[in-house]
Amino acid sequence: MKVAFFSAKSYDKSSFDQLTPDFNHQFSYFEAKLDQDTVYLAHGHDAICTFVNDHLDQKVLKKLSELEVKNVVLRCAGYNQVDLKYAKSLGIRICRVPAYSPEAVAEHALALLMTVVRKTHKAYNRVRENNFSLEGLIGINIFKQTVGVIGTGAIGSAFCKIMLGMGCRVLAVDHYENKDLKKLGVTYCNLDELFNQSTIISLHCPLTPETKHLINDKRLEEMQSGVAIINTSRGALIETKAVIKALKKKKVGYLGIDVYEQEEDLFFQDLSEEILQDEDIARLMTFPNVLITGHQAFLTREALHQIALTTLNNLNELESGKQLTNEITFKKA
Repeated sequence: MKVAFFSAKSYDKSSFDQLTPDFNHQFSYFEAKLDQDTVYLAHGHDAICTFVNDHLDQKVLKKLSELEVKNVVLRCAGYNQVDLKYAKSLGIRICRVPAYSPEAVAEHALALLMTVVRKTHKAYNRVRENNFSLEGLIGINIFKQTVGVIGTGAIGSAFCKIMLGMGCRVLAVDHYENKDLKKLGVTYCNLDELFNQSTIISLHCPLTPETKHLINDKRLEEMQSGVAIINTSRGALIETKAVIKALKKKKVGYLGIDVYEQEEDLFFQDLSEEILQDEDIARLMTFPNVLITGHQAFLTREALHQIALTTLNNLNELESGKQLTNEITFKKA
């Protein structure tokens, strides 16, 4: 297949180019993200390959159909950016990468947590300036904390195991309880109990209409004062203005995020010479107890290899007409 590859970065090209000699697919790499202004780049291709901030709304899908592009492969697990109902009506088939390296994301969540509560990022900068003072660097132990994990799919499960290994009490919320996690000591509960009892909360659920702004004013009031919140899932799970208010009141003691609800025009770009127009993220970055990374939780060699391999296999299945292992399609509620 001839594939138009959107939002291409150097690490994408490297991971795919290592594997493409074993597959009969040709890639046209485009740095531009997919939207109604760039969709024309798909002309002459059999499929497109997209990432988390590429648009697959009705306007883009309609144009793809007009260009006779009926195959879409996502290089990610989440698909909230796709209008599945409209895609189905156009006969556009869509596959994703349901799991690449759950441990990569879970370990990044741990890295955010450990960094923000032990202030190692501050210590690093101080020491580089020959400042060896310990003033203002008091942290907290992770050991024996109560950790609330929202979503126990592959990534959430990996994070639960890490927290259990660190001697924490782990509470979890999910529509489906994982029996293996329960055997290891994870306690499933409802959201009210999790928010009320947890000193650390980590988000590992998909973004859906039901989970949008899951962390909001009301829910923040239910939490313990000084709670640590970690988000490596989707930015819109947290209502940014609400968490800013909670940070100002010291209700939230620590915040570590790898995703942001308005990240589309910020992340994956070098804006170091630009004036930041997003006032909410600019405000977040003024807090000494907030740590932000730019959607890098997935970024390990192992994960990139698995993303490329799964995507290439998805293209093979689309081309051959075989049953699609990783297809996503609209289903009536």
